[in-house]
Amino acid sequence: MGNNETFNYTYSAKEQHEIKAIREKYIAPEKTEDDLTKLRRLDSSVTKKATVVSLVLGIVGALILGTGMSLAMTDIGEIIGLFDGMPMIVGIIVGVIGIVLVCLAYPTYDRIVKKERKRIAPEIIRLTDELMK
Repeated sequence: MGNNETFNYTYSAKEQHEIKAIREKYIAPEKTEDDLTKLRRLDSSVTKKATVVSLVLGIVGALILGTGMSLAMTDIGEIIGLFDGMPMIVGIIVGVIGIVLVCLAYPTYDRIVKKERKRIAPEIIRLTDELMK
């Protein structure tokens, strides 16, 4: 009876957690979005789009305004080859264009929010009706 077969088992919670984490990367996600999460996502998507567009418009306008100010107040106009009085005039015109773009940022935000709310309203109303039952 010289049968010395033994079974050794070592359990490591850390290794099991790592194995599960790797496995989850390769399993197709079965995430179903509940109605409240969908409602929150739809509501936030309305303002996200408007915020991005108005920020880009405002930042571009501020950069253009700064360029106009630089032309009007420094020697950059002479460096790039503009004649004596031209840097001031060109700087003022470019600056005014920048001011107009900055001023249009908030009305653009407002208009996009209203348009997106109107577009998404039926789905929001349907979801809120389901959730309030």
